[in-house]
Amino acid sequence: MTDAFADLLAANADYASSHAEELKGFDGIARAGVAIVTCMDSRIEPLRMVGLTHGDAKIFRNPGGRVTEAALEALVLGVHLLGVKRVLIVPHTRCAMTKFSENDLREKITEASGQDAWWQHFHVVEDQKAALVEDVRRVTTHPLITGRVDVGGFLYDVDTGALDQLV
Repeated sequence: MTDAFADLLAANADYASSHAEELKGFDGIARAGVAIVTCMDSRIEPLRMVGLTHGDAKIFRNPGGRVTEAALEALVLGVHLLGVKRVLIVPHTRCAMTKFSENDLREKITEASGQDAWWQHFHVVEDQKAALVEDVRRVTTHPLITGRVDVGGFLYDVDTGALDQLV
């Protein structure tokens, strides 16, 4: 055991001691019927930005907030087993995944790690609007999802907190 996680475990002990009663025994169904695919950026608070709270939605996060194969897997499960009826796909402004090319990121990671990172794919986003249109299409045309949920593509402004529906 190391002390690298001591502060987080102490915070968890406080959290666990006052864990919300309404979530004890909760079955994991999305109470508001919502799933959100968004970026891993810590400026985004997926539930709060749409007025939801714990237990209301399924959240899937990755760099750039893209609908990857893993995101689609989560959405299929959410739609068929966890009460998801609405899907929000939410990339954001000032995203690092829009600022660099694949090769730029490979160079940066190679330099930072001391290991060759040229084999790694980072899913950079050259055009956020085009990527969002494609991601909405990937969800709406998935054979296990199509016609079962409402899907919207939004851009979250990290400076204002506002969502803008683009798709």
